[in-house]
Amino acid sequence: MKKALTALVVAGLTTGTLGSVLATPSSADLLESIGIGAGTGIVTGTVVGDNAGVDDIVNGAAAGAAVEAVRGNNDSSLAQDAAVGAAASGVVGVITNDDSFIENAIQGGAAGALINILGD
Repeated sequence: MKKALTALVVAGLTTGTLGSVLATPSSADLLESIGIGAGTGIVTGTVVGDNAGVDDIVNGAAAGAAVEAVRGNNDSSLAQDAAVGAAASGVVGVITNDDSFIENAIQGGAAGALINILGD
């Protein structure tokens, strides 16, 4: 629980810092998706028994950024956003040498799906 709270604080500070640096209207959707992804990473990290931490925030945030980058100003399907999130989070997990590709892909897929549901 302590790690999860620490991760939430780190995510909040990071989002706040990025928000002040990237305060343009076009970046608002990107920041929102990164925040949704980071939050989803914490929750899914706990659900899959990963002791939610910074790695889960990074995976979720990467999934959020990727979904927003692919989506742009166009509408996308739930399946597309989940697939993009899963791929991005899986790759980031490999780069950061975190757990397994499958667990990271599950986290990213969940983040992509949630972004699609909340973002539309």
